[in-house]
Amino acid sequence: MDGIKFRGTTICGVKRNGKIAIAGDGQVTMGDSVIFKNNAKKVRRIYNDKVVIGFAGSVSDAFSLSEKFEAMLNKFSGNLMRSAVELAETWRDDKAVRKLEALMIVADKNQLLMVSGTGEVIEPDEDICAIGSGGNYAFAAAKALKQNTDMEAKDIAQKALKIASEICVFTNDHIIVEEV
Repeated sequence: MDGIKFRGTTICGVKRNGKIAIAGDGQVTMGDSVIFKNNAKKVRRIYNDKVVIGFAGSVSDAFSLSEKFEAMLNKFSGNLMRSAVELAETWRDDKAVRKLEALMIVADKNQLLMVSGTGEVIEPDEDICAIGSGGNYAFAAAKALKQNTDMEAKDIAQKALKIASEICVFTNDHIIVEEV
């Protein structure tokens, strides 16, 4: 199976009213046309359930990256920003890590961050971020919902993923939402 790419996901993070939610779909796509799995869990709690992480990209790379991030959280006593920055520095400096094709959205009770595929840490301007194949659709939906409704973060993230699943063929409606 060398050369076959497993991909296709959408992750969306939203911060509102003191809560942060990250939602992700469950689809894993093999190549451009085969749905390999419908119910993958790409959003999960780590660090004693105090941090939520959502990942997109190559499946094995995403797992590797999330494990490295969790190790950084343990090393820096749960400091989200410091852990993300240290991971980004490792990403840039380590040739093996630099080749990882994955992105993450991470959050604790105070911060929402995106760790990019180029080893950058980004704190979103509007407290919304989205990654993956349906990321732009989810971002647009979340932004519209945040600006035009009183919905809570969890509901906005869920609805944004639902909307993305109706547009993006690499995103499904098996949605997991975690809130901190």
